Amino acid sequence: METPAMNDFSGVRDADAGAAFVLESKGKWWHAGFHLTTAIVGPTILTLPYAFRGMGWSLGIVSLSASAAVTFYAYYLMSKVLDFCEKEGRRHIRFRELAADVLGSGWMFYLVICIQTAINTGIGIGCILLAGECMKIMYSNLFPDGPLKLYQFIAMATVVMILLSQLPTFHSLRHLNLASLLLSLGYALLVVIACIHAGYSKKAPPKHYSLDSSKSTRTFDVFTSISIMASLLGNGILPEIQATLAPPATGKMVKGLLMCYSVIFVTFYSVAISGYWAFGNQARSNILNSLMPDEGPSLAPTWLLGLAIIFVLLQLFAIGQVYSQVAFEIMETKSADVNQGIFSKRNLIPRLLLRSAYMIFCAFIAAMIPFFGDINAAVGAIGFIPLDYILPMVLYNMAYKPPRKSFTYCLNVCIMVVSTGTGIMGAFSSLRQLVLDAHKFKLFSGDVVD
Repeated sequence: METPAMNDFSGVRDADAGAAFVLESKGKWWHAGFHLTTAIVGPTILTLPYAFRGMGWSLGIVSLSASAAVTFYAYYLMSKVLDFCEKEGRRHIRFRELAADVLGSGWMFYLVICIQTAINTGIGIGCILLAGECMKIMYSNLFPDGPLKLYQFIAMATVVMILLSQLPTFHSLRHLNLASLLLSLGYALLVVIACIHAGYSKKAPPKHYSLDSSKSTRTFDVFTSISIMASLLGNGILPEIQATLAPPATGKMVKGLLMCYSVIFVTFYSVAISGYWAFGNQARSNILNSLMPDEGPSLAPTWLLGLAIIFVLLQLFAIGQVYSQVAFEIMETKSADVNQGIFSKRNLIPRLLLRSAYMIFCAFIAAMIPFFGDINAAVGAIGFIPLDYILPMVLYNMAYKPPRKSFTYCLNVCIMVVSTGTGIMGAFSSLRQLVLDAHKFKLFSGDVVD
């Protein structure tokens, strides 16, 4: 029996609307750079001071640098594997197809799609949740005793998400994702200025950089922080992004990665260092919450924080769309007719209904379980580490078959072993933290739970 791994998928794609429509291949390398930046550089960077809180200065900077270096290397290897397959006449435009083909295993096809779906749906839920929270923060500052609740702002954010979800292809998001790149630079700069202001303010709480006195707690904190960093630098849709490039894609993806990691260098380090410097071990899971404490005045000018929140809000809409593309192409592979136009009535109505239903589902989960900080770490350990820190090295070694004593082979195996151990420990420590914080969780809470 032929499995997906043994197919070159070329015959199927002739009638594959997911490939022809959602993942149409028209983009330039800088478009890939926009997509990559939106997929990686998001408001989750505001959790970096919290990650440093669990590690301290030295280990925090080393871990962030190592995570950035390993992910860049992993994405470079994956791009090379995609190029390798394309040169052999097997152009893969989906992560699951690539893994199944190179590893020759039908079960890998389904494993990857399960992990991808969990990650992408989780990010969609998170984007709607955080967008709703941003709206609620602005509303609460303007109308402190206003009657609107978090779930109502989630509903408002969902309406915008539904409208944007009707952009039919990944390629059609390129201008939206350019705006997303500029927004990430904008709010990172504003947050850095706010943290510096807070750090010198007499109203700021006393800051200390000491770690927990318990050795076991310190160990768990380190692995939780590593999991957070893994999720921040994770990108579970790189093959789908490379699919948007006009063939041949060889070399174009590397340029896009260089653009993306230039933005990463500027934003990640500036936010992590300034936020941890300003608040030390009092940094909360979202540094904006530290800058705007529940009790007492804001620690930075209101207009500056308000502008940062608006930038974050606008970028969340772009991120939600990028990570929804895998769900859209899965749905439209079966629901759309490739022989009719992308805007034909036959394709337009199912797209409107299915994409709207997907966004409403994400919104319902966001309203029901508005828990962010601990779940962010768990997603990094369980989802992003295997997909981004382990699988690319396996695929490269299987595709290119470097000598077992070569530096590349040994480096890849070393990264796989370390990442596997880190992922297991990170998953355990993240789930442990979820259990410890379970008393804070309340279904349909009126506020996002850190």
